Amino acid sequence: MLKGRNLIEPMDFTLEELEQIFLLADEIIKNPTQYAKMCDGKILATLFFEPSTRTRFSFEAAMLRLGGNVIGFSEANSSSVAKGESISDTIRTVSCYADIAVMRHPKEGAALVASESSHIPVVNAGDGGHQHPTQTLTDLLTIRRVKGRLKNLTIGCCGDLKFGRTVHSLIKALSRYEGNKFILISPQELNVPEYIIRILKEKNIEFKQVEKMEEVIGELDILYMTRVQKERFFNEEDYVRLKDSYILCNEKMKLAKENMIVLHPLPRVNEIAYEVDDDPRAIYFKQAKYGMFVRMALICKLLGLA
Repeated sequence: MLKGRNLIEPMDFTLEELEQIFLLADEIIKNPTQYAKMCDGKILATLFFEPSTRTRFSFEAAMLRLGGNVIGFSEANSSSVAKGESISDTIRTVSCYADIAVMRHPKEGAALVASESSHIPVVNAGDGGHQHPTQTLTDLLTIRRVKGRLKNLTIGCCGDLKFGRTVHSLIKALSRYEGNKFILISPQELNVPEYIIRILKEKNIEFKQVEKMEEVIGELDILYMTRVQKERFFNEEDYVRLKDSYILCNEKMKLAKENMIVLHPLPRVNEIAYEVDDDPRAIYFKQAKYGMFVRMALICKLLGLA
């Protein structure tokens, strides 16, 4: 059902198709050796026009653990784009060599443009401040495995909600499951974009916007922390003024439910104090590991191998 498809944004797949991916990820976690040669002879191309550690490594690790191979680049200057080649020509060329491509680009919509010229599946690994669907798959798998459900949850999104593409993707994805409520925690300058608010209103999903974490942390089942992203700001002054708006520490964790979980797409800068790492509710490194497994499942599904 998913063979040959692209993943540009979370809404590209139905809830049933997402569940297929999660069930396969569960199987891979349970018995990874069974899938160790699943992608034998297949090649993944990683086209990263913007820096990445976790996303690029987890895709590469995913393909290698499936027995496949990886080609690609980790910065635009090491590709022919530096010579003026278009995204369309790049992906058409890569389609000659690889079976599936993963692309990160600073411009919104770049992955969609690539997918329209590609002869192989294209996965969006982040396009500017827009979408990051495989991080969303990671987040959903983590919530599903730790909380046991993806509905009837109160989700707090905290930090840079304006430029945080992981937040945009997560809200869109979780808004499809019944009974979920959102508490959006940010300074006014970093409020979630209007189009996200419009989606929530159109679906009659309960939400509120607040500026203080302490006022609402006790209501949450999930706290999704994000960093204030220096690379998305147009001037240093605004970044410096807002970068320390929210810092999660043990004192604030005392106000939270015993079974609340803390997620973070990483990298962390200083928005979660290191002391919080020892709290069993802090599962962001477990989340990073789940990211590899869900990408293994995605690769298998898009290549029609499972």
